[in-house]
Amino acid sequence: FHLRVRVHCWHVLRINKMLSCAGADRLQTGMRGAFGKPQGVCARVAIGQILMSVRCKDNGREAAEEALRRAKFKFPGRQKVIVSRKWGFTSFDRDDFVQWKREGRIRNAGVHAELIDNHGPLAAKDAGDLHLTAPRVHKIPVHEE
Repeated sequence: FHLRVRVHCWHVLRINKMLSCAGADRLQTGMRGAFGKPQGVCARVAIGQILMSVRCKDNGREAAEEALRRAKFKFPGRQKVIVSRKWGFTSFDRDDFVQWKREGRIRNAGVHAELIDNHGPLAAKDAGDLHLTAPRVHKIPVHEE
């Protein structure tokens, strides 16, 4: 599997220590110089933001879902585990990716993949990279009356 953590802890939490015992008024300065000392770090997360992404082979899907289900209890708030239709960390649907891989239209680019399309100058392309058909054929529904 490959786990990608999508949020990181950069926000510094600070505390302005106050004494609450008798005679503490001589030690405190109130809100003067109240910037505080660093106490810890946290991640600022918006509602609906993706926290983690996991890609794995099809036979490890149930184990990855169970691991994420158990991990979501370690985070505050309500977390959801969503199974994507995409292939790995790419932006391509699984069916399209398999078809384009079979046709030789996918170029491996490390963690992600690139689609070889028909755009750009012909002089910069290899003969094997020239595809005469479009990668996606949009089917327009015809309404019959």
